[in-house]
Amino acid sequence: MLSYEILIADDHPLFRSALQQALTLGLGPVVRLVEADSIAALEARLEEKADWDLVLLDLNMPGAHGFSGLVLLRGQYPQIPVVMISAQEDAAVVTRAREFGATGFIPKSSSLETLQQAVRAVLDGDEWWPPQIQETVSVSAEAKAASAGLASLTPQQFRVLSMVCDGLLNKQIAYELSVSEATVKAHVTAIFRKLGVRTRTQAALLLQQLESLPA
Repeated sequence: MLSYEILIADDHPLFRSALQQALTLGLGPVVRLVEADSIAALEARLEEKADWDLVLLDLNMPGAHGFSGLVLLRGQYPQIPVVMISAQEDAAVVTRAREFGATGFIPKSSSLETLQQAVRAVLDGDEWWPPQIQETVSVSAEAKAASAGLASLTPQQFRVLSMVCDGLLNKQIAYELSVSEATVKAHVTAIFRKLGVRTRTQAALLLQQLESLPA
């Protein structure tokens, strides 16, 4: 029997439980569901196994800056479809999800039937977007450049970049990641080169290009 393996990445236990219930009811015994409550947990699951049939990714995950989690996933695991799930339902948010490589977008206000329909569509190889979204919103050249740069980072480089943008010093990052300060410095140098920036402030500003709603 055909079976599906889906990774649910959301930091709200109640919503993860609701998704589990909805998908189990909608897809039956052919679905295996695994949860992650942060970007770090999501990366750990992906390092263990890279052939998931679908990732359902909450937009506001711990460890992500806006769409940075989506961009990282598309860069490192382009073969896995990613559907964004969010309580933010603005046309601009949905459009940016599409521009940054999502296969679909499910508003958290969606009915059980809509959620099941959307997941089935993506598992069948299609895309799924909210039918009420008509507005066309363009993503800036700066945001596209930021997306391309971020997609080239390794998961460890992404972790370092997130900590840099959170204001941590190299010494603190080394402690958090259990690596040497020299290793962190090497990561920072490689990150700056890939992103085309020279300072931590520039890196933080670049990451802001991936926020859910443009400033």
